[in-house]
Amino acid sequence: MTSKMASKEKRTVLVTGGCGFIGSNFVRLLLAERPHWSIINLDLLTYAGNPENLADVAENPQYRFVQGDIADPALVRKLLAEEVWAVVNFAAETHVDRSILDSGEFVRTNVLGTEKLLAAALAAKVPRFLQVSTDEVYGSLGERGAFSEEDVLAPSSPYAASKAAADLLALTFCKTFGVTALVTRSSNNYGPYQFPEKVIPLFITNALADQPLPLYGDGLNVRDWLYVEDNCRAILRVLEQAQAGSIYNVGGGHEMTNLALTELLLDALGKPRSLIRFVPDRLGHDRRYSLNCRRVFRELGWQPLVGFQGGLERTIHWYVENRSWWERVRSGSFRSYYRTQYGDRLAEGKGLETGSGKPAEAEPRQPEDRRADG
Repeated sequence: MTSKMASKEKRTVLVTGGCGFIGSNFVRLLLAERPHWSIINLDLLTYAGNPENLADVAENPQYRFVQGDIADPALVRKLLAEEVWAVVNFAAETHVDRSILDSGEFVRTNVLGTEKLLAAALAAKVPRFLQVSTDEVYGSLGERGAFSEEDVLAPSSPYAASKAAADLLALTFCKTFGVTALVTRSSNNYGPYQFPEKVIPLFITNALADQPLPLYGDGLNVRDWLYVEDNCRAILRVLEQAQAGSIYNVGGGHEMTNLALTELLLDALGKPRSLIRFVPDRLGHDRRYSLNCRRVFRELGWQPLVGFQGGLERTIHWYVENRSWWERVRSGSFRSYYRTQYGDRLAEGKGLETGSGKPAEAEPRQPEDRRADG
């Protein structure tokens, strides 16, 4: 099925977690590129779910917001009765640090919630179910190679374990019950509307407020960065074209250390690198992620369109121009979380040595090499 054909068909899609970062960008993409589709956005509006993220489309006749829980079977059944063609499940607790503080909500939402959603989709005979996942399910990687879709899952954090469980549930419902389940696993997303607990918006907003940037460990952990709009386009491509039971890695192809990223952000904002504070590392911190994305390139013809430099410039510009948005979300409970997560760490942390570009007392760690290029 081509995208051109699909764009002319009237369909109803249930997007769960659509008021979050990636979900809200996906809803906006659907409304722009599939104008004949109807979108139901089911979101519980936890701390990271923000109706402001979709305020500009709230009056669109093709869009409807419903506040509720994916773990509420009666509500989900009612929504799926509206001849829903597909479920795209973004609803999840997503922050590793919070999962270390309290794993319970991650199991409840990411595992039990996904199971309830899958069961409802099965009962309603929904034609397609897409589970949105993460590269973190694979665990840590050494200096070389990349994860392929066939690699064994080896999550390091309660968050990653809960997402791995959700992936396996979706694939099990496909194999056992015939649900047309699909899974996408993306690398680190960045872009507008991202809640400022994640590293790029946290460091941008801290820098704009002239506050220290708490950088874990030696800062040499490596991540691959993917602009959120590119991920949303990949998700749409998989939703429309992939075969049942398919898994697709979706990466940006731009790896860099957290230290290099932090320095890049400070330089772009015209802020001094002395704002960097090296703080005690978090538990179970994966050293490197990298995705082999040949399958999605080869089978579906997707590739990222936004280069890292251009995407980062867009992202920084958005946070500079939308200061009122992030100042509101950084208040209240966020401040309490920030004190819990970083208060003691910042007290123990060290800044950069003048002109060194390295932490004052870094303890470099040897990366684990558990995967080879698939």
